[in-house]
Amino acid sequence: MTGVAIVTGGGRGIGAATARLLAARGYDVAVSYVANEAAAGGVVRDIEAVGRRGLAVRADSASESETERLFETVDRELGRLTALVNNVGLTGRAGRLDEVSAETIRQVMEANVLGTIWGCRAAVRRMSTRYGGAGGAIVNVSSIASSLGSPNYYVWYAASKGAVDSLTVGLAREVVAEGIRVNAVAPGIIDTEIHDSSGLPGRVEREAHLIPMGRAGRPGEVAEAIAWLLSDAASYVTGDIMRVSGAR
Repeated sequence: MTGVAIVTGGGRGIGAATARLLAARGYDVAVSYVANEAAAGGVVRDIEAVGRRGLAVRADSASESETERLFETVDRELGRLTALVNNVGLTGRAGRLDEVSAETIRQVMEANVLGTIWGCRAAVRRMSTRYGGAGGAIVNVSSIASSLGSPNYYVWYAASKGAVDSLTVGLAREVVAEGIRVNAVAPGIIDTEIHDSSGLPGRVEREAHLIPMGRAGRPGEVAEAIAWLLSDAASYVTGDIMRVSGAR
């Protein structure tokens, strides 16, 4: 692999693991972050340690203008974009739909749905042969919540990831003749800090018995699936939603 990749929300969890893996496989990588500049900076140092160029850009994916600024910065600093990983995702605090605030629902929808749309649109404008590009690949990070529904946890999050699935399939068919492949990964329970931030500490251990494989996944395992979907090895794969869930 060689090229230039953007990983949104690349300072932690699946995003950080993906950014490091893509760098190890030959990509120059830009990571976006909203608040944790130190974490994003640490990922950039790891990217540079393997001899690739790294870039951390503060950008809220939910904002159209900040997303455009992110892509323009990458254009200027790293060159032509060849890969995009739309990794940013919010859940909000776990609970029932009738108890969640409108503000939480709005924040989740704006980050997960609009954020993915803004990223895909900006990438297509750079990758598509229709715009003079040379093609590329996009991977959206969805969730098995889109098919399970996440009752009593965050059905609004599940709904947002259902939208990501629909976007992935539709966009893949729209731009396949323009040299762009669009896929998604749908992780199950992965051992990241997202569970603590959603008010579910200990979930990884508590719910391991629900996973046929008997354990939660690791961020690096999801990163491997993303890297494969971006690679030439997946040249005939587009419009796919790959479950990375231990058979859950």
